[in-house]
Amino acid sequence: MEASHEPDGYHCPLCALLVGVENEWNRASDLVAVEPLAFARISPKAWVDQPGNALVCNTDHVENLYGLSVAQNAALFGLVQRVAVAMHSSYGCDGISIRQHNEPAGDQDLWHVHVHVFPRYAGDELYRRHDDTAWIDAAVRAGWAERLRAGLTPPS
Repeated sequence: MEASHEPDGYHCPLCALLVGVENEWNRASDLVAVEPLAFARISPKAWVDQPGNALVCNTDHVENLYGLSVAQNAALFGLVQRVAVAMHSSYGCDGISIRQHNEPAGDQDLWHVHVHVFPRYAGDELYRRHDDTAWIDAAVRAGWAERLRAGLTPPS
């Protein structure tokens, strides 16, 4: 199944980051891991009280989950698991949540498959506060990325 909603002329910020194009919301210091089929970065946007959330993405530009090969999917979710373990140990959070969106009705608005990995804390009310987000300064993101890199184990 293939469904495309990517606008004509779309310039993917995730692909741009991988080739070294930087701006306020895309910095090399955001990168946590870059592997042949997947990479992880600190998100430039975070839910309030859940700072340091990560996006785990495939390295090839594929719009949504439907278009991933078995190998791409395995690499993506293998890195999701490793980022979650690193986040839990490095941040000292109480738990981890992940989510992945496809198509506009699924709240997808970044047209490159990615999985959100975010720390959870007792009583954080994340899902009640879904729209309570903020853009995070690059220096702050760099600190979160360093913490995750330090806790990340190599692929097995």
